[in-house]
Amino acid sequence: MNTIEHGTGRTLLMIHGLGGSWRSWSTVLGPLSAARKVIAIDLPGHGATPAESDSGTFDGLVGSVERYIASAGLSGVDVVGSSMGARIVLELARRGLVGNVVALDPGGFWRGWERTFFKTTIGASGRLLRAIRPKLPALSRNAASRTALLAQLSARPWALDGELVATELDGLTRTPTFDALVQSLATGPEQTGPGAPGTGRMVIGWGRHDRLCLSRQAVRAQAAFPGAELHWFEGSGHFPMWDMPEETVAVILNATG
Repeated sequence: MNTIEHGTGRTLLMIHGLGGSWRSWSTVLGPLSAARKVIAIDLPGHGATPAESDSGTFDGLVGSVERYIASAGLSGVDVVGSSMGARIVLELARRGLVGNVVALDPGGFWRGWERTFFKTTIGASGRLLRAIRPKLPALSRNAASRTALLAQLSARPWALDGELVATELDGLTRTPTFDALVQSLATGPEQTGPGAPGTGRMVIGWGRHDRLCLSRQAVRAQAAFPGAELHWFEGSGHFPMWDMPEETVAVILNATG
């Protein structure tokens, strides 16, 4: 599994979302690594990590991360996840494999029409981005087109760094398991809890303007993990580390310190 490591001190393992890579955390890696040893991974089928036979399913990815934690001697490590990665860290907490947990806008708590909404909108986005891949660098540098492309995922897409956006969108188009994972996430069972005994502090963070994992789902996430604190990012969409990086760093360090 491809990883990057920065900083020294107590280890913090960071797990990106669907179609992302370790670069998804670029807005917060600097300040986090000033206080902690940060390990950010590329999930199988993402970034520089090859897909495994079951990497097109949520359970397959969880198994891959579980094996990585065991092989790297990281049992009980503090973890931070975003989107699909946030659901992965919640599942790792349910299995009793991790310490303190920060889950930012986790998937897996949609019901009824919300499942169709997730599958339809994110699936269509994936198809569109693959179709326009050669134009993504130029579109990402332009505030108007960047806003159109990321309206569902960011509360302030015009303010995001164009290079970050270009990297993220290009990475999504090159994720071979993207469509299979959308299907797995949309049709699979709802995420269950609670965190296992011995799990540390748990914080579920949610962007108040999340238009992918709708804010109503935050209540379900907290009900599944009743020991978790719910933190609202008032000015954020689906990715608090993009829209509100300073507050995201503060939440992570406070929860895992």
